[in-house]
Amino acid sequence: MPSRATPEKLPPISLKVSDRGSGPRYYADFRHGGKRTTLAVGPAWLAPDTEGGWRSRRGRAQDGFYDERTATVQAAALVSKYVNDAADVERVEFERKNRGVTFREVAHAYLAWLEDVKDAAPSTLRSHRSDLREPGEAYKRGNGTTSGFIMAGLGDIPAAKITPEQVDDVLDAVAASGAGARSVNRRREIIVAVLNFGMKSSRFKLRFPDGNPAAGSQRRRLPQAAALEFYTPEDVEALARALASGLHRPPDDRARRTTHEVHQDTQDAEAVRVSAYLGLRQGELLALRWQDVNWTAATVTISRTVSAEVERNTTKGRKVRIVPLSDPAAAALNRLSQRGEYTDPGELVICNGFGRRLDGSALRRRFNRAREAAGLRELRWHDLRHSFGSQLVASGIDLEDVRDAMGHAHLATTGRYLHARPATQRAAAYTRAFASAEEIVARHPAVTNPTNEEANL
Repeated sequence: MPSRATPEKLPPISLKVSDRGSGPRYYADFRHGGKRTTLAVGPAWLAPDTEGGWRSRRGRAQDGFYDERTATVQAAALVSKYVNDAADVERVEFERKNRGVTFREVAHAYLAWLEDVKDAAPSTLRSHRSDLREPGEAYKRGNGTTSGFIMAGLGDIPAAKITPEQVDDVLDAVAASGAGARSVNRRREIIVAVLNFGMKSSRFKLRFPDGNPAAGSQRRRLPQAAALEFYTPEDVEALARALASGLHRPPDDRARRTTHEVHQDTQDAEAVRVSAYLGLRQGELLALRWQDVNWTAATVTISRTVSAEVERNTTKGRKVRIVPLSDPAAAALNRLSQRGEYTDPGELVICNGFGRRLDGSALRRRFNRAREAAGLRELRWHDLRHSFGSQLVASGIDLEDVRDAMGHAHLATTGRYLHARPATQRAAAYTRAFASAEEIVARHPAVTNPTNEEANL
């Protein structure tokens, strides 16, 4: 293991003088680790001599200047620090190689890989960084600090020596804090992802005899998913009217709304309609521009989104989708296009008074207050998208068409909206499927009244 330098162990030091444009300065020249190194000591108390060299100036060296004696002492101190710092680096690397890379080191490299190589969405990065923060770190907002369950339990452990039992201990700690099964499983999946990265990385080359130990930890059972709730078109319109009328504002403020506030409330109402009638995620709504609306073809192209307040030229599913422009959606967009400003092709459809993007969290807060004022069920902004899918499926539109309009990667995701299709409609479809059975019964009526002997077969 590398040892620290003592005065007796310092390499030979050559004190040199050079003028690089700011006057003569002393430099310490030495060799360490097979490499020649030069360190600046400081201004030299010297003057040029008649032979092109240097001579000592008269009098005592002023503050900030070095004579030969003090320069020699300072050079020794600088070289000693350099050698010891290098030894510290070597020692840390030596210890790291002997104990193995820690989970913390792999996790930090994983986050960098997510951002630089995978170009993960800002919201994904924010969530992963939050779950991989150290315990006791202060939140950006409020006075609370992070629990840091993952780093508290695994951070200092050599990654290659982590066991399923240690991962379970972390998950148990998360569950004991009151977190739900979904939150516990999210931490588990992050640990799995970090160790998978370490196994595939040429830098770490983690090896586990029985595979990723986190994959062998206990996954929490999720409660049975409830049927997706959604608003009817009547609910959407009631919500839009509440926003346009300013019902989400305190009564005194509502009575004194400025022109700007009326404009904002009216735009919020249309934003609800556009989201519900086009099935947009809020990030897609906030990134929508007039150039995306094709009035002639009656379509809207969804090709970008806002994630964690950052606009990205891609959607959540990383593919462009084209949504048919229904009459209610077209009417809402048409009203927005008549506001008189910020309607050029490159402008945002939904924007503030300066043409800039709205704050999504503020928009959700206004939505929640208007929902309460309208007496509607306590659904989220995202449920406007569910309303779109549910209404399409309920009207009998083919699931594949709904999948394409919503940008789902898998048809099974779209299948969640089948609950919205009326039972009577589905029963009629089932009846058509078994139409041949009715014909058989009609041709053989005796089959409908079997004898006792036949009934027992």
